[in-house]
Amino acid sequence: MRIGLIGAGHIGGTLARLFVQAGHQVAVSNSRGPQTLVDLVKSLGENAKAATLEEPAEFGDVVVVSIPTKAIRDVPVVPLAGKVVIDTNNYYAQRDGQIAELDDDSTTSSELLADHLKNARVVKAFNRLRADHLAERGTPAGTPDRLAIPIAGDDQDAKKVVAHLIDEIGFDAVDTGPLSSGRLFQPGTSLYGTNPSPDTIREVAEGSR
Repeated sequence: MRIGLIGAGHIGGTLARLFVQAGHQVAVSNSRGPQTLVDLVKSLGENAKAATLEEPAEFGDVVVVSIPTKAIRDVPVVPLAGKVVIDTNNYYAQRDGQIAELDDDSTTSSELLADHLKNARVVKAFNRLRADHLAERGTPAGTPDRLAIPIAGDDQDAKKVVAHLIDEIGFDAVDTGPLSSGRLFQPGTSLYGTNPSPDTIREVAEGSR
């Protein structure tokens, strides 16, 4: 599969490495330009390339958006129509500035991205787990106490694609429901930054319905 990554920070860069290790091709971009990604791409090997901000959206069958919430309006819209887009973002007011509809919980950062992208199939994932755990703690399917990654989205087929990728890189995917259910594992919740079991994630999701 071809996977584009918009953002090459802790999570984006880690995912690029894991996806290459799983046999996928990746195109990686950041806000500073492809020349700043030479070392990262070299370390990833021949199945990775550095790209401009727009290129991963064209390149990827699946595209990961891993940039600050305040920058989501910079994500290109047209090339992502119909594609599976994985949103890893978290809203931090001290970094992103105050966003009223997130402060009052009338929507979520992933729903804001989906509203911007219109026809993309947005799935929330990879925002809850620390980057070092993502990098180091993947295990084969069936391993006892395998770490779980909750996902949320409105498109069932898109969630199946994301769940498969999560399994490939060593984690269990747990579907919490529609995209709005991403608020269950955003900063400030009991699921954020911890390592709950799949059953615990399911219990939290069930309890919110």
